[in-house]
Amino acid sequence: MRAKIQRTLVLILTITLLVSYLLFSFIVYQQNLSILKSDVRQEASYIRTALEVSGAQYLEQLDSAGAQTRITYIDQDGNVLYDSQGGEASLENHKERKEIREALEKGSGEDIRMSDTVGAELYYYAIRMQNGNVLRVAKTRDSLAGTALQILPLVAFLGLFMILLAYVISRHQTNRLIRPINELDIAHPLDNNVYEELAPLLTEIDRHNKEKEKTVIMRKEFSANVSHELKTPLTSISGYAEIMKNGLVRPEDMHIFAERIYKEAKRLITLVEDIIKLSKLDEESVELEKENVEMYELCREVLGRLMMQAEEKNVTLQLDGEPVVYCGIRQIMDEMIYNLCENAVKYNVDGGRVILQVGRTEDGVKITVTDTGIGIPAEHLGRIFERFYRVDKSHSKETGGTGLGLSIVKHGALLHDAKVEVQSEVGKGTRIILLF
Repeated sequence: MRAKIQRTLVLILTITLLVSYLLFSFIVYQQNLSILKSDVRQEASYIRTALEVSGAQYLEQLDSAGAQTRITYIDQDGNVLYDSQGGEASLENHKERKEIREALEKGSGEDIRMSDTVGAELYYYAIRMQNGNVLRVAKTRDSLAGTALQILPLVAFLGLFMILLAYVISRHQTNRLIRPINELDIAHPLDNNVYEELAPLLTEIDRHNKEKEKTVIMRKEFSANVSHELKTPLTSISGYAEIMKNGLVRPEDMHIFAERIYKEAKRLITLVEDIIKLSKLDEESVELEKENVEMYELCREVLGRLMMQAEEKNVTLQLDGEPVVYCGIRQIMDEMIYNLCENAVKYNVDGGRVILQVGRTEDGVKITVTDTGIGIPAEHLGRIFERFYRVDKSHSKETGGTGLGLSIVKHGALLHDAKVEVQSEVGKGTRIILLF
């Protein structure tokens, strides 16, 4: 970054110097041309006055004029009467020359062109005499390229000096600009008092830091919760097995202890399966392909599997809606709907109801699970999708479950780009909406 800034500054200065050099050359050229025109016109005026006073014999004295000045005397018909370069007899008629034509018509004329006689670019100025003849004075002029070459050494020296100076200054300035960036405290980005332009970047870094910290905390809590949840059934299984091993169980009570070991083992298997499901959803490593799923039929199958559990709780199951098709992972959507309906049954009241509705709206496929259960306090609504989070730990222990059901619902929704909305009131029930 430092080298790039330095190169950019030096490049900008170099381009600026080059443009300045071209502009300066053009200005000097125009200024020299203006001076040349003024000198030629003044010289022509002096010669005309001398000719009108002294006559044509004055022309004989002009043979000694400098090589840079060409003087030509032309009659009204365009014939060359005198030329300071000599050979006037061999010169062609000048009546059609631009400066001569203008002088005959207007009294004076000028032109800039290459002279075949002199072999250089000349500025011509012609003025009409009182007798009708034309006096023309011409001088060679430097071209724009010649002017540029004349001032090139000076400009090149100044340019090299300025580029060297710019390199030193840019190096110092770049170090000064970059030093605060190199000294940024990334761990506490909002505590840095640096450039205003870096505020959005620092805010984004702070947000990522907080998310990272939150993720670390959640992983620690998850590890602790997993350890606790796994330890509880394993301890029970180990305890019951040890009692049976030591012969402390009466033969008639053996089936009771075996049933307890079976339930704890089943609970352990369910917990491990849920953890594996969540891990796959977290890593997006679900290998199942999406397919068109008839959602009404899927909901009917889910309620069918929960029928016995609902009868034990004296809870009525109801399915409303219409057949709709959605392209998704059938197994994941099955688990999402099952977990929602199972919770609605578990945390319902005696004689309660669970209503499962499915249909299509303008926003997509909508599935609603409504129960008449105990409800969820408002202060817990924001955390119910966290892993192992339980609103009432004592009641949850009685109803069973791993505490991962709603987490599976949340991750399944993310996998399908679906939205989850929760509405609940303590003592009146809960409504959870899935919008695919």
